Amino acid sequence: MNESSLKEPARRTLLKRTAGLTALAITGVAGVTLPSVSFAAALSKEERDKMTPDEVIARLKQGNQRFRAGKMLQHDYLAQKRASQSGQYPAAVILGCIDSRAPAEVVFDTGIGETFNSRVAGNVENEDILGSLEFSCALAGAKVIVVMGHTSCGAVKGAIGNAKLGNLTGLLDKIKPAIDKTVYNGERNADNYDFVDAVARTNVNMTIDNIRRDSPVVKKLEDEGKIKIVGAMYHLVGGKVEFFS
Repeated sequence: MNESSLKEPARRTLLKRTAGLTALAITGVAGVTLPSVSFAAALSKEERDKMTPDEVIARLKQGNQRFRAGKMLQHDYLAQKRASQSGQYPAAVILGCIDSRAPAEVVFDTGIGETFNSRVAGNVENEDILGSLEFSCALAGAKVIVVMGHTSCGAVKGAIGNAKLGNLTGLLDKIKPAIDKTVYNGERNADNYDFVDAVARTNVNMTIDNIRRDSPVVKKLEDEGKIKIVGAMYHLVGGKVEFFS
């Protein structure tokens, strides 16, 4: 028996396992099958364009389920890098917090070329962020904007505690309007993380309102049904991304 005949059974086993992983990647919740990027390829324009905004959101939820279950796809990032080097076709743009514990690509189990990601402390909007969202949706074709806050957010805590530090002071001022708008019956201070989380949720909703107000480009795309804007909270304990609004 030569060396090539010894290698062939192992090769067939690897191919079967690869096929099984790909099947897992395209199986949706409750038996619904949705398009999904292969772990060894970047998302193509055809795959992205045939999805509705609701299907994009469903796929993000599936990725988060895999993350929470510890069954993430075996991404071949080198293959995804090669596949996307001539073009990118992300399905969603995620505006998240800079917090190192809330990396959107990881918690949604996405690969290279699947999502645009914009991160700033407190997931607030400004002109640069708005321009990035407009590029992502109007020019590059993303179908969903996710504004994602998270629990135990230091920026929100700092805004409640009236922290001041250089340019951070102005950033925290963008969060402060959410404090007064938050309905909460308990202790309304920075040491109460239930209150911090409640303000973080309000801040997400207010950021969405500000995006619609300050970007006629994005608002028009939403009004025409070409995109959806949704809010979400990432729970540091448990790893669930809770979608709302």
